[in-house]
Amino acid sequence: MKKLLLGIISFSLFSPVSFAVEEPAPELAEIVNFRQYSDSFASAGQPTREQFQAIADQGFERIVYIAFTNNPNALPDADQLVKQLGMEYMQVPVDFSNPLPDEFYAFADSMERNRNKKTLLHCQVNARATAFSFLYRVIYDDVSVEEAKADMNTVWQPNEVWRDFIFEVLAQNDVDPNCDSCDWTPPPPRGQ
Repeated sequence: MKKLLLGIISFSLFSPVSFAVEEPAPELAEIVNFRQYSDSFASAGQPTREQFQAIADQGFERIVYIAFTNNPNALPDADQLVKQLGMEYMQVPVDFSNPLPDEFYAFADSMERNRNKKTLLHCQVNARATAFSFLYRVIYDDVSVEEAKADMNTVWQPNEVWRDFIFEVLAQNDVDPNCDSCDWTPPPPRGQ
């Protein structure tokens, strides 16, 4: 699939970084904050009922939802809808104010069990999902921290809670979160 250059972000006057995600099909581009990372992996905000049909029509085989079903924008019967469309459905409820490494690993384990399944990871606005996507791509797909961070920044800049969560998971996997253009700093050591 043709790469779409989304733009150049300058984190300082001397270190511009370009980033790219794949160009999605037009009907997928209408989903809130849809990001296509590869032929088999994408993330997004909450799709509508009709958009789930478009997702199935584009060959997606697995939907992973990482928010709570009581969210006002959530579809209460999304699991049934997704199954009726012939896709696998998985939910890992992640509290936005308290993401846990084990929740990320539950998602990553399902991805690793069948890497070839075309998967859409989604939450409500693609904040949780881009953070999980960042981690998955860096840890399991060998995407650079710099590239994955630039892609995540197209949706949001993680707050302190999510930054600390990301750093914790990266540390558990011996990955340095720093890069020349990264616009985050490690949290202070505990007790300081």
